Amino acid sequence: MLKADLHVHTEYSPDCLTSLDKVISSSVKRGLGCIAITDHNEIKGALLLRDKAPFKVIIGEEIRTDMGEIIGYYLTKRIKPGLSPAETVSKIREQGGLVCIPHPFDRMRRSRLSFEALRQIENEIDIVEVFNSRNIYAADNAKAKEFALARGAMVSAGSDAHWPWEIGRTYMDIADFSDAGTFREALRSVSPQLTGTLKKSGLLVHVGTKTVKLIRSGEWRVESGE
Repeated sequence: MLKADLHVHTEYSPDCLTSLDKVISSSVKRGLGCIAITDHNEIKGALLLRDKAPFKVIIGEEIRTDMGEIIGYYLTKRIKPGLSPAETVSKIREQGGLVCIPHPFDRMRRSRLSFEALRQIENEIDIVEVFNSRNIYAADNAKAKEFALARGAMVSAGSDAHWPWEIGRTYMDIADFSDAGTFREALRSVSPQLTGTLKKSGLLVHVGTKTVKLIRSGEWRVESGE
């Protein structure tokens, strides 16, 4: 079995400073056999990491649609943000990828996919993220699991790491796999009852992430007092 963290960010996300080398060292330290790199609206970091990591790397992207975020797994090309959920799903399918809905009921995240959008694409959803370490309320993870069960979707779990110490805080145990098809089979075999380590990250990680995003966007201003 592999320890897999299926939601990890790198410095190629605008709200993350974790270098690719640090992702590797943190993953190795945690004993992970697989991570999915799901940078915001970008796959460049995932492609680079795949070529240098001593473990499996799934090329993913957390894509901001016009109604919230969708993750595509096993992508070969970047999918631009701002499309409708249906268009985004279509772009994922064109690449032979899998559609995952991250943190679908996190009440604190404005980036979550809206319920209206969930209803629009519910028949196209392969995977529902039923545990996200950054979800503040346990009930929101539980609601995601209920949603997955009701629709027969596969389930996933991830740390949503934006800091090195978050990587592997949550991981799921899955059978070894070699491509999108066998990855699907591995997930299906553990759904709906996943095993592994599921730990929350706490509130402060969100403060840090927002600060990084402000600084990198140039919106952070420090008054000189003069």
